[in-house]
Amino acid sequence: MSEDRTDIGGIADEYVLGLLDAMEARQVEADMERDPDLKAAIAASRERFLPLDDTAEPTVIDDDLWSRIDAALPVQGAAPADVSRLTANDNRPGSWRATALAAMVAAVILAVALSFNLMRTVEPLVVAVLVNEAGDIQAIVEDFGNEKAAVRLLADFTVPEGKTIEVWTLPSPERGPVSLGLIDDARSVRLDGPALPKPHDSQLYELTLEQAGGSPTGRPTGLILAKGFAKITR
Repeated sequence: MSEDRTDIGGIADEYVLGLLDAMEARQVEADMERDPDLKAAIAASRERFLPLDDTAEPTVIDDDLWSRIDAALPVQGAAPADVSRLTANDNRPGSWRATALAAMVAAVILAVALSFNLMRTVEPLVVAVLVNEAGDIQAIVEDFGNEKAAVRLLADFTVPEGKTIEVWTLPSPERGPVSLGLIDDARSVRLDGPALPKPHDSQLYELTLEQAGGSPTGRPTGLILAKGFAKITR
């Protein structure tokens, strides 16, 4: 983990990617409960890396993985030696195992690094931190300006039966509030909303409690759960 505790974005990325050891992860989780900026950064990192989860196919690794790797490699008669004494043309099983492991680790690191850089290029145009009446952070909205937005819930919402949470934005006073979509089961989502003008600084975003299926009027009618104004990302 980065020793610079002021690098909140880096710490959040390391935590979400699972690069921290158990003690460091527990410390971040404890800090997150009293540091809203860290909590918001972790939520943003999770959303940024979410496509990795969406595109990755689950794979079960057999317990006898190394046995099958050894069986596929040429069998050599010499006994394994100290790795520090191996030469470049050493073909003994021990050296091949070390080489294979190093290659696998390098491949994973490269894949993570490439994915990290690719995801960094897909940045939201604006980010809005939504708070309730008490000023507690409840959610983060990232608007990508291409009819897509991501909503990360940072609080537990109780949604009564027959109700749903609806996400709104106010592109302009003349147009009025526009629905970006519904949040089912009170969970973080990515929304495909209507075509709207490019989001701007101080644009209003809010969550309201509406009847199932969304507002019947096309305008917010229910209780406002949280709201906030967008800031342009730098």
